[in-house]
Amino acid sequence: MRTALVLIDLINDITHQDGAIPTCAAEVQRRQVMAAANRALELARSRAWPTILVKVGFARGYPELPSHAPIFGRARELGALQLGQWGTEFHPDLAVEAADLVLVKPRLSPFHGTALEPVLRAGGIEQLVLGGVSTCWALQAAAREGHDRDYRVVLVEEACAASTSTEHVQAINSLARLARLVGVGDLAALC
Repeated sequence: MRTALVLIDLINDITHQDGAIPTCAAEVQRRQVMAAANRALELARSRAWPTILVKVGFARGYPELPSHAPIFGRARELGALQLGQWGTEFHPDLAVEAADLVLVKPRLSPFHGTALEPVLRAGGIEQLVLGGVSTCWALQAAAREGHDRDYRVVLVEEACAASTSTEHVQAINSLARLARLVGVGDLAALC
């Protein structure tokens, strides 16, 4: 079964303690999400799975961001999530390689406004392995949309975090109905 690894929003503004909106930074550090994501990347590369890094970001002036969007409303106010700035670079501990496909999304879902679907279909991908932040927002959106687009969805639980441990656990409990939950050590047995 053709599989792709999709890591979501592991960018400085969200996951680094010095980010403009570091809502997940403490939990990313505590849960060692970058180490788990790097192990997932290493395995994916060894299996020749496509490695896709998706990040939220907006052009200068935020033309893609509606003024009424509550989830990203503070981004404009704080000057956060601007493409071409430090905040939308991937966290320095994430082992990004030149061969990784990088996609920019203007919403929670990695499918919305990106080339993710055409890339997956062109590659004959049937199974999505997901990680990143936030478990209760972007990963929920990715898992739900991936499920509804007929992909098998796998979530690498230790490569995910939310702003609090409670939010993460609640999201994981919900996602267990849509996705297979695995640890990084279980990835080798997927296919």
